[in-house]
Amino acid sequence: MNIAIMGAGGVGCYYGAMLARAGHGVTLIARPPHVQAIARHGLVFEARGTTETLPVKATTVPSGVAGADIVLFCVKSGDTQEAGRAIAPHLAANATILSLQNGVDNAPRLQDVLGRPVIPAAVYVAVEMPGPGHVRHHGRGELVIGPGATSAAIATSFGQAGIPTEVSENVIGALWTKLVVNCAYNGLSAIPQLPYGRMIAVEGVRHSMADIVAECRAVAQAAGIAIGPEILDTVLALAPAMPAQSSSTAQDLARGKASEIDHLNGYVVRTGERLGVPTPANRLLTVMVKLMEERARA
Repeated sequence: MNIAIMGAGGVGCYYGAMLARAGHGVTLIARPPHVQAIARHGLVFEARGTTETLPVKATTVPSGVAGADIVLFCVKSGDTQEAGRAIAPHLAANATILSLQNGVDNAPRLQDVLGRPVIPAAVYVAVEMPGPGHVRHHGRGELVIGPGATSAAIATSFGQAGIPTEVSENVIGALWTKLVVNCAYNGLSAIPQLPYGRMIAVEGVRHSMADIVAECRAVAQAAGIAIGPEILDTVLALAPAMPAQSSSTAQDLARGKASEIDHLNGYVVRTGERLGVPTPANRLLTVMVKLMEERARA
């Protein structure tokens, strides 16, 4: 298949690398430093103690999606509508678009812009970009995608490429579960710039995470999304499994970039306000991260 990846940061480059290794044609649409590095030496892919260089196409222009059978849409949540408008004129009529983004409302927002179906996907992968054109995999890599005309075929092809992919009628539940995990970790690890293992070892952090998770569950239930009490165990188990991982919010703040906090804890706060559910812990984390973003801008 021909696969285009719009917004090829860490997540997009990881899946692009896996698909390129399996023989698919991959085009990365990324920022100039990444494109320039890939043009010089290919995409550097580091995983399981090995490093290889993969020949992939890379461009900075949205027209890179032209002719793609599948478009993996991986831009930051705040850029969803602008990026969607940029690629819209170049999409093939039969292209399948998957939203591989944080948050729970990106697929419908992108669908409104494009005027065509977008399949939501919950992404479970730990990666970082240590340098331009260089992706490092820390763990996991599976996808849960929503139903669609081509979902089953995509799941089969991706599975053959080493990407475990499940098609689920309840992908919104998977997205909410991931949202809760992100709300518990992203801001808390970003503010002190600590990896998960060191962060969770600090006294009081586990109790704070329990408060955040309880608020998220209450908002989800008010919105008609069932999330069981076992979600707290899932959240607390992540740090021992990935002790060296830093959240995407921490990586954004370290680089002086805007984060996705408005689409993580901020989304929970706004939804709670609409549904009459208080969310003081999530509100405080949102404000703290925004204050740090403001300091970086200043």
